[in-house]
Amino acid sequence: MPTTAARVPQNRDEDINRAIRKEAQARLAHFAKHPEKIDDRLDELDREWDIERALEANASSVALVGLTLGLTADRRWLALPVLVSGFLLQHAIQGWCPPLPLLRRLGFRTAEEIGQERNALKALRGDFDKVKKAGNRVHEAARAAGLGCDTHGRTAH
Repeated sequence: MPTTAARVPQNRDEDINRAIRKEAQARLAHFAKHPEKIDDRLDELDREWDIERALEANASSVALVGLTLGLTADRRWLALPVLVSGFLLQHAIQGWCPPLPLLRRLGFRTAEEIGQERNALKALRGDFDKVKKAGNRVHEAARAAGLGCDTHGRTAH
């Protein structure tokens, strides 16, 4: 069974993975030239839906529609929530289900991919510069990673 972090990218088209990485690298190059915009991009990343959230929202919506139609119109619609539940179970175990290729093509990224961009932006901003020099390296590393005095996963300045 694949690890949690590896299961979605491992089961995706490598061309899509490569395109997502190239887009992130292009954004990093842009923000390296415009560091004053990094905070705004970090705010955008806080609001970005990862692929798991998109899958869960879409699956629950489809299941609710199927349940509503099954109870009010035709009982055959009750097969839809059963099918969606099977897809979600398959995704939980294997990291793949039929809607995922479409969601990846639409640009949805994994939480890890979003976190990688966040950490790269924080490195560009200099959040990690003080870690090696700090007297309390653990505290400074936690602060730089957003684990200390933070607001919504970002280091407060």
